[in-house]
Amino acid sequence: MASESIKVAFLFNHDQAHQIAHALPTAIALMELAPNLDIVIATTNDIITKEIRRLAEKLHKPDINIVELKTVSPMTRLAAYTFEKFLPVKKLGIYKDNLDFFRSLDILVVSEKTSLILKSRYHLDHLKIIHTRHGAGDRAVGFDKMSALFDHVLVSGSKIRDRLIKDAAVNPDKISIIGYPKFSLLPEKPRLLPMQANGRPTVLYNPHPAPHLSSWYEDGRKILDYFYKSDRYNLIFAPHVMLFHRPFVLTIDQLRLKKPGKIAQKYWDAPNIHIDLGSAASNDMTYTMAADIYLGDVSSQIYEFLYYPRPSLFMNSHNVEWQNDPNYLHWKTGDVLSDIDNLDQALAKSGQRHMDIYKPVQEALFNQSFDLSDEKSEKRAAQAILKIVDEIKRG
Repeated sequence: MASESIKVAFLFNHDQAHQIAHALPTAIALMELAPNLDIVIATTNDIITKEIRRLAEKLHKPDINIVELKTVSPMTRLAAYTFEKFLPVKKLGIYKDNLDFFRSLDILVVSEKTSLILKSRYHLDHLKIIHTRHGAGDRAVGFDKMSALFDHVLVSGSKIRDRLIKDAAVNPDKISIIGYPKFSLLPEKPRLLPMQANGRPTVLYNPHPAPHLSSWYEDGRKILDYFYKSDRYNLIFAPHVMLFHRPFVLTIDQLRLKKPGKIAQKYWDAPNIHIDLGSAASNDMTYTMAADIYLGDVSSQIYEFLYYPRPSLFMNSHNVEWQNDPNYLHWKTGDVLSDIDNLDQALAKSGQRHMDIYKPVQEALFNQSFDLSDEKSEKRAAQAILKIVDEIKRG
């Protein structure tokens, strides 16, 4: 079905491991469907390599072959030493420092957009770059014009496809709906945390890092304090893994620079609060499956939470006029709060309002976001990649 002369790489180039689960199942499925295809798993740091090995074990492929790319030029290392606190310098330097590797490829599969630099700056025009995306969220940055620069895009459902066509002018022929390979990592039964033995409802607070969108900078510590004083709820505080990764959070789509700060020790010590700023459990849906109620802002993890419809709440910390804004479509799945003082009442009513109003909305939006079928999503994704392999073979 595929020629040995075609070389495919799955690149995982990020500071944190949260994008791996969106593409690794597809890589393994492709290995199984096309055992003679030359497939490389490329990583760029020990954190990524370790997590790939952990997930590969769960996917019954413990012997997966990994190539770890390095930053080798003195200029890249100097720039990283100087600016890495603010900017992902190493991530960008990987491309220039490993151009021979990328030139050797026919297809590159990525979950981010930075790799487009291989075409725009380094002119590797022969290289077919396939975008798996990471998440099924609604943020505008996921539908910008860069999406149209990929040779093919693998999307989770019709919501993503339709908006890519409308907002990013992506050619429909370059889009394949494949479902959501990350769901193949779900355990048969959600894993509960020890604190949940107290029988209290557990809330997952999952703020995004972007300063112009996140609830953390305005309301996050007030939320932690509410649960610290509560005798009715547990709290899982598992923000986006990039929120506390650097001393400052810099966003480019809307230029902002903010300091997330520190978390007081009393919150770490509270028996009803579990804090995780970036372990493997933050990436494999452990918390979205364990929680009873979701509290967030713009993270795409809300859609993973809705795998099992449950009450959700959202903090509108920036007074956004969101009702008709497609970037906030997920806010239609639960009550939206503009003031932390309303949190107690909203939590108390969330179960009933979920049943009365939001459950059917959640189910409809989940089905638009994820086109799931009896065939595994990663197999559908692998088949879409093999079509591109065949196109290359035909010339």
